[in-house]
Amino acid sequence: MSLPRATTEYENGLDKFLDFIFSTEGKNGQISCPCIDCGNQIWVDREEARTHLHCVGFIKGYRIAPFISESCETPMLDAEDDMQGLVHDAFNEFGENRHENDESQSMPNTNAKKFYKALEDAKKELYPGCKKFSVLSFIIRLFHSKCVGKCNDKGFSMMLDTLREAFPYASIPKSLYDLRKIIRELGLSYDKIDACPNDCMLYWKENSKKTECDICHKSRYKANENDPDNEVTIADMDKKIKKIGAKVLRHFPLIPRLQRLFMSSKTAASMRWHEESRTKDGYLRHPADSPAWKTFDFNYPDFAGESRNVRLGLASDGFNPFRTMSVSHSTWPVVLMPYNLPPWMCMKQPYFLLEGV
Repeated sequence: MSLPRATTEYENGLDKFLDFIFSTEGKNGQISCPCIDCGNQIWVDREEARTHLHCVGFIKGYRIAPFISESCETPMLDAEDDMQGLVHDAFNEFGENRHENDESQSMPNTNAKKFYKALEDAKKELYPGCKKFSVLSFIIRLFHSKCVGKCNDKGFSMMLDTLREAFPYASIPKSLYDLRKIIRELGLSYDKIDACPNDCMLYWKENSKKTECDICHKSRYKANENDPDNEVTIADMDKKIKKIGAKVLRHFPLIPRLQRLFMSSKTAASMRWHEESRTKDGYLRHPADSPAWKTFDFNYPDFAGESRNVRLGLASDGFNPFRTMSVSHSTWPVVLMPYNLPPWMCMKQPYFLLEGV
């Protein structure tokens, strides 16, 4: 890996490496590419992996784990579908202390019940004899395909019905609602906040009980056939009649997502990379090498003294803070990038933090 990439020795060693890594960690003819650009985060086929490693080389410090070459009766955990590890990371606070209190084990609290249910789904076979998928891994893979393929809810629900009919012995959720509820237990859900149709205000905090906009006096809710004027009375509020918001903001709380980066054993060390593992030779490779970063550290030494403190970059497609009679305040999706991570991770889509849309 340290040889010059233009040499014959490097090419021969690269072919041997690919033979070995595809035989031990390959999945469906692909591996997570360890090149500098992919950073072990993107799955590629052999030819593409060879091209990447020949053109840009391995990520710094990349090593094959020693246990890979040792024979062992216990199969290696699949790095892509380590569902039990995912569950333990999601319930980190409970998982670390679950044996400390016998009384809490005999009378599980709500978090404990969620943890054991998720862990059971992670261990349970999708159907008797299935070694490829657990219930949880199948659900997550299925929902990921829905999101990536932009399948609408109706079409996805019909597909679930078809799968249940075709595989009656498989533990497949009865509906999209049940499937989402299982995934929601792993955390990282979002909050829905009603907004004025003209983007004047949010019905949030002290405005959460209001039914019309303070500025344009538009109704908070959509009109329906039974209530064409969309009038909401105090009696309606007491009866908790379900009203549909005219416009809804989806807010993704930031703190739980940052906590998740430190809860996961796979990313906790990377969140300290900018201080503990970065090459400091004066070249600009990462925002931490920039004068702006160094100036901030100088002005705020207490913050800079803890490498786990999070540095975020903010990006938005557009922002209009001025409101007139013809133009409303509007904000496009807001995305945050954690700059604590190394460059081959912080600008990759899996680590982008969507704040609101």
